[in-house]
Amino acid sequence: MTNTTNIKVSIIEDDQTIRESYVFLINNAKGISVVSNYATAEEALKKIANDAPDVILLDIEMPGISGLDALPKLKKILPESYILMLTVYEQANHIFRALGTGASGYLTKNTSPEKIVAAIYEVMEGGGPMSANIARLVISSFQRSDASPLTRRETEILEHIAVGKSRKRIAEELFIDLETVKSHIKNIYQKLDVHSKEDALKMAKEQKFI
Repeated sequence: MTNTTNIKVSIIEDDQTIRESYVFLINNAKGISVVSNYATAEEALKKIANDAPDVILLDIEMPGISGLDALPKLKKILPESYILMLTVYEQANHIFRALGTGASGYLTKNTSPEKIVAAIYEVMEGGGPMSANIARLVISSFQRSDASPLTRRETEILEHIAVGKSRKRIAEELFIDLETVKSHIKNIYQKLDVHSKEDALKMAKEQKFI
């Protein structure tokens, strides 16, 4: 986490009470501020490019354009912005659709205020924060194929990536150097013939490599 740079956040949430509570919460956290908040995806899609947020908190269930439908449109407008999905739903199809179309994290709305703020810091450091129950659902969906080209260690690292852990955190938890983690990830990309985390996870899930 860096305290020298102010992290700009946009919120897209149709429930006014929840939206205002997020604004208050984030504006009172160190190094973060809300630059805009919207009640609908339609309004956000028209104006959010000018806000240039670092992080977007995006509700899934909204009237009109849903968060899931808005997600790829937002990524096209702001490809460098990190998008954290907020939902009361824990459905696997929603989760994988969101993660497959550019979401950087997936949090349930009962996530504590402290953890929402921590998720914003984490995603800025390259992590992909998920609520614990969401992470369990992701892991339980993995059914590894014996035909996987990945080594046991590469598979282990890809599973850590799938539940949103940053390279630094993976290195700490596996007791290996950060450069070793980077080398494994490079090998994973080469073996799967992909060039991004999203593509690696998509292929690994489709081919049941994790």
